[in-house]
Amino acid sequence: MSEIVVVYELDKPIAKRSSLGTPAAEEPPVRTVHAAPSAPGAPTATGPRTLCGKDTFAMETARWKPSEHPTAPWYPAEYASAVCSDCDAVIKT
Repeated sequence: MSEIVVVYELDKPIAKRSSLGTPAAEEPPVRTVHAAPSAPGAPTATGPRTLCGKDTFAMETARWKPSEHPTAPWYPAEYASAVCSDCDAVIKT
């Protein structure tokens, strides 16, 4: 298998009002953490689909690289509750 890239499926941005009354964008929370194979010939670039089959186009690539943490899970620990169970099952097989 090629290098694994961790990607975040984000919730839609939440608009809130600043003190000046103008809407200000808020950082969208991570909805689901997915794993995707790297793009052919580009180990740090995300392939077109996650391991569970979702399109990665609108997902954010995580800074976390599983290859840099060989004794840790493939995902960042702070997002353990948001891990895609289908992606996790593919990695464990």
